[in-house]
Amino acid sequence: MSEPYRADIPSPIGDVAMVIADESLEVLDFVDGNGRLEGLLARRYPAGLRRSDSDPSGIAGKIAAYFEGELGTIDGIGARPRGTPFQQTVWKALRTIPRGSTLTYGELARRIGQPKAFQAVGQANGRNPVSIVVPCHRVIGAGGAMTGYGGGIERKVWLLRHEGALMA
Repeated sequence: MSEPYRADIPSPIGDVAMVIADESLEVLDFVDGNGRLEGLLARRYPAGLRRSDSDPSGIAGKIAAYFEGELGTIDGIGARPRGTPFQQTVWKALRTIPRGSTLTYGELARRIGQPKAFQAVGQANGRNPVSIVVPCHRVIGAGGAMTGYGGGIERKVWLLRHEGALMA
């Protein structure tokens, strides 16, 4: 296994930080200074992370291309988020939501065979450490409500417009 490293890139909706190891994303989140990203990194990588300005995996370049309009570049990116078996099930299901579409929390709960678990699905969605590539932004509230995105509702709306799920 290769040593994980951190790479940051600018995006139209704020700087993005990634932790990459073995050609897979372990973390992708916005650098907001609100403590969310820093807390996650401190818990998962207590010894710290080396920073890389190069892109040996090519992942940072693919994320940058996504923001520049090449939406399909994220489809083949490997993701290795750490979580419970239930979270893993939810995160795997998130990757099946096509670009340009959305699902409600209830619909996602039904997809994973647990129709009454919509609140637990929402909690797992909120704990997704690999946003965008594991597209938690594609899950919306009942009736189309824009709820529950750790990066902020404005970013969720931007991402959904960027992908064609919402009209400008």
